[in-house]
Amino acid sequence: MTSLRTLGSSDLEVFPLSLGGNVFGWTADEQTSFAVLDAYAAAGGNFVDTADSYSAWVEGNSGGESETIIGKWVKARGNRDDVVIATKVSQHPEYQGLSAATIKAAADASLRRLGTDRIDLYYTHFDKPEVPVEEIIGALDELVRAGKVRHIAASNISPERLRASLDFSDREGLARYVALQPHYNLVSRDTYEGPLQDLAAREGLAAVPYYSLAAGFLTGKYRPGTTVDSPRAGTGAKYARSERGGRVLAALDGIAAAHGAPVATVALAWLAAQPTITAPIASARTVEQLPDLLGVAGLTLTDDDLKKLTDASA
Repeated sequence: MTSLRTLGSSDLEVFPLSLGGNVFGWTADEQTSFAVLDAYAAAGGNFVDTADSYSAWVEGNSGGESETIIGKWVKARGNRDDVVIATKVSQHPEYQGLSAATIKAAADASLRRLGTDRIDLYYTHFDKPEVPVEEIIGALDELVRAGKVRHIAASNISPERLRASLDFSDREGLARYVALQPHYNLVSRDTYEGPLQDLAAREGLAAVPYYSLAAGFLTGKYRPGTTVDSPRAGTGAKYARSERGGRVLAALDGIAAAHGAPVATVALAWLAAQPTITAPIASARTVEQLPDLLGVAGLTLTDDDLKKLTDASA
């Protein structure tokens, strides 16, 4: 049985891979989504990540499709207490931004779609610097006090705004961010490494990175001269054309061969070994894609492996 990890200073115990729900209601229909969720849970997985806006970008969708599917699955399986559900606010077409009123209305809408009385981890999806941190934290604290949210977190936030938010929470004795969701992977290290990661480490925040596999590039399926049929093929192919991408793939190939592990598992294992990282997020649109992701729970890279990958991705 894979041991769970404590999420920052919270009381949440999570599996070392967070299952991304962005594909539910987009590239995975309800039936397939249920199958993926079942397989993840059967492997010991308990940490599902979504957002109220998933997947409003798809023609015919209005946002909230992913939450609705997760809510139906939890109800059908009767396993609400066994699943840590993370969702986000600020990007839903009907609940744009982070005003106090928007945060509270969006949370109620998420709770309805999820068919639950509480959100385990509630992220501000994209920070809105025009809204004072006092207003954002104040609204989130009200949700925690009302029992609608267990813990709060931030995604896509600057070190300065994060610092100001934590200081305000501490000064006023309000709910405090316990986690961060940064854009971070082997070919995108600049947004997280440095001041943001240092602050997270100092303040005991858990990092749960998104785009952990760089839109599929770090699975090894995008290589020069190959075409991939995927909604995210453009992004994956972009990395494949870069010199850095080539170096990273070469290093991943060698280490994957040495461990007898898939390239994607190795890429996630590098991420999981970085300071402050609790659980990388990755999504699977089919059950067949899941084992390569779940493998991160059982793969420990050597110091030499980690150094080779870090150097290749510099």
